[in-house]
Amino acid sequence: MTQAVRHDSMRARNLELVLGEVGRRGPLTRAALAELTGLTKSTVSKLVGDLVDAGLLAETGPARAGERGRPGVEVVLSGARVASLGLEVNVDYLAVCLLDLAGVVRRTRRRERDNRGSRPSTVVRELAGLATGVLDEASALGLTVAGAVLAVSGPVGDGVVLSAPNLGWQGVRAAAMLRLPVPVDLDNEANLGALGELWFGAGGDDFLYVSGEVGIGAGLVVGGSLFRGAHGLAGELGHVVVSPSGPACRCGSAGCLEVYAGQEALLRAAGVPSVPDLVAALESGTAAAVGAGAAAGEALGHALASAVNLLDLDRIVLGGAFARLFPWLAPAADSVLTARLGRLRGSVPTLVPSTLPGDAATLGAAGRTIHRVLADPSPFLART
Repeated sequence: MTQAVRHDSMRARNLELVLGEVGRRGPLTRAALAELTGLTKSTVSKLVGDLVDAGLLAETGPARAGERGRPGVEVVLSGARVASLGLEVNVDYLAVCLLDLAGVVRRTRRRERDNRGSRPSTVVRELAGLATGVLDEASALGLTVAGAVLAVSGPVGDGVVLSAPNLGWQGVRAAAMLRLPVPVDLDNEANLGALGELWFGAGGDDFLYVSGEVGIGAGLVVGGSLFRGAHGLAGELGHVVVSPSGPACRCGSAGCLEVYAGQEALLRAAGVPSVPDLVAALESGTAAAVGAGAAAGEALGHALASAVNLLDLDRIVLGGAFARLFPWLAPAADSVLTARLGRLRGSVPTLVPSTLPGDAATLGAAGRTIHRVLADPSPFLART
């Protein structure tokens, strides 16, 4: 029995090695996989065969067209069999994303909805309806959904939304309330946005992702991994105090970044009802909108300067609504960063807009399950 357990453990590890290399490096032949993993060619051939049979890998054409003899056949991740769900409850919308193992988005659903003050059960029930519809579509496509992750705009711990002031939620077990026929995990929206930018965007291995919506959150990626902090609550950038004597914040403090640069503060200062209206006003050079953008960018710059001094960052990705507003926020933020950090550091971090402005969190949520399958495909092989 001891020998059998050891053998199963070794096989699981080898499956992970093979699938992981294909996921990281793209199309590879069996010979290339043997060289990269250190496994024998016969072992690799058997593992690849099992992964192809399970629908996790697919064979493509010869590695080098026109090669004499028997050219090696490359394998790639297959999106024909396995998928995952990314779900999001934000302050003013609900969203669902269906992502296959190859990283291709198969379906998306988004519903604009003001979730402030709504009962958590009502909001979650509506999201469950969207998710169930996408699950039915996945089944029709022949996809098996391995799991789901729910993104919520507030700190999360042990499966509980600890506090989401902009939603009015506290101590809510939102994932459990969904009651979907697949396993559902819960995570913070900004953390998942950072993972989305890491896996599907242009974040790089070390960066701070800032999610600018009604609330402002942040996710820190260090060495290609998400940094969560001692209690999993790192990244509450929106509640960094910009001015102690400033307006009251929903969190109970005063002068937080959110009351200066959050979506509601921007719209109120610009005198417009929505972000598209704000963008239109900025593009036309409306004085109130331009002033609102500059003031928000300045406040953001002060909060980011503190983060840079503490964390020694050299790349900051602005996501959510901040990505759409980047041309008007970034100059003021960069000016503050230069004034506060230039002399001390000799350089300032690079500010860039997210390449996934509205989808980073749902992609990161769906990607978490995909990476779980890539890290341990053996249970899934057993099920299939």
